[in-house]
Amino acid sequence: MNLNILLQYLAPQKTLTRLTYALARWTFGPWKRWAIQHVIRKFNVDLSLAAEPNPEAYPHFNAFFTRTLRPDARQADPDCNALLCPADGRISQVGRIDAGRIFQAKGHDYSVDELLGGDAQAADPYRNGHFVTIYLSPSDYHRVHMPLGGRLVRTVHVPGKLFSVSPATVDAVPRLFARNERLVCHFESGHGPFVVVMVGAMLVSSVTTVWGGLTIPPYARAIQQRDYDDDTIEIDRFAEMARFNMGSTVIVLFPDGMAELDALGPQQKVQYGERLGQLTAAHRSAERA
Repeated sequence: MNLNILLQYLAPQKTLTRLTYALARWTFGPWKRWAIQHVIRKFNVDLSLAAEPNPEAYPHFNAFFTRTLRPDARQADPDCNALLCPADGRISQVGRIDAGRIFQAKGHDYSVDELLGGDAQAADPYRNGHFVTIYLSPSDYHRVHMPLGGRLVRTVHVPGKLFSVSPATVDAVPRLFARNERLVCHFESGHGPFVVVMVGAMLVSSVTTVWGGLTIPPYARAIQQRDYDDDTIEIDRFAEMARFNMGSTVIVLFPDGMAELDALGPQQKVQYGERLGQLTAAHRSAERA
């Protein structure tokens, strides 16, 4: 185990993350300007596509980090049967879920059950389905959009660790995505169910949803489930569903027989709205019916 990984095991992960949360919202001018310019230079951030391209206009670092894009910056794939990429970033892994196991990296995998908070019944449709894992780096746009339209059925806030989700850490820490704090969002569409999982990480574990506002923090001490049976929260395909207040990882699950994913390779760069694959013929026919 290298020193960086060892330090993550030993570090006060949530204390450091709470401190970063506060600093990211500090409006002190010299600090804000330094933090924004540091990230722009270090990660070569392109502000030309931002709705607000002037870095001085942001009241604090988090406002810059969660900046919106110009309406013409991204377009949804025009094929209504295409499954859309939910975020800008890089493909971490993509493929079929094998008897309930999701491939992480270099011999590591984890179960659908534990990713979804230990709910075997909720995991059952996905045991032989498909998954896509997307890593959002500090240079990326940090809002997450819908891969297809759907109605929110349930959210599950799962407590956990806050390891980094950088490629090196993902390669080294077993079951990382099933260990980190995360928000599991279950949707139902006219084509079938799907899940979007917002995985937190060290220094960046803060999630805001379009339906509930700031969801993480507070950090969960036990699994917290909320059902939306009495609400009608419909979110269109390509529309924003949530954002990371700083970045992390998104995992999308599709049930067996619903999706045909394209040949996407690890570390392939993607943008939200691009095609990930398509609905199977059976599900397209069901939708038209």
